Amino acid sequence: MKIGLLVSDFNFDVTALMLERARRHAEFLGLEVSHVVHVPGVFDMPLVLRQLLKRRDVDGVAILGAVIKGETKHDELITGPVAGTAIQLALEFNKPVGLGITGPGMDRLQALDRIDNAKNAVESVARLLKLIKEPAD
Repeated sequence: MKIGLLVSDFNFDVTALMLERARRHAEFLGLEVSHVVHVPGVFDMPLVLRQLLKRRDVDGVAILGAVIKGETKHDELITGPVAGTAIQLALEFNKPVGLGITGPGMDRLQALDRIDNAKNAVESVARLLKLIKEPAD
């Protein structure tokens, strides 16, 4: 099974660690990471996610990002709509999308504590791929 990893470069000190964790877990699970695509920020993910899910050589995608709270509610504005769009695209293309975006409402230390969400996103993609490829009982 081939997966894509879609990574936000905003808060790169956190997302670089998430990417490494996701790659290692994919290898552990026997998944091939066929594409790693970087976007400027989490807000920029939906368009590229759609393009990845269209590809025949991508069975699923894990999206990785860290949305850290600032002085405004920008973090809240970003995370919900992107997660909702990811669900819609997964259903549209019948391919799993693992949510490895952390936030809103967290600070940088909390973001670093949550880098395992990248591993969890890859795990979700792998488990869902197995479920949808097996015939239903």
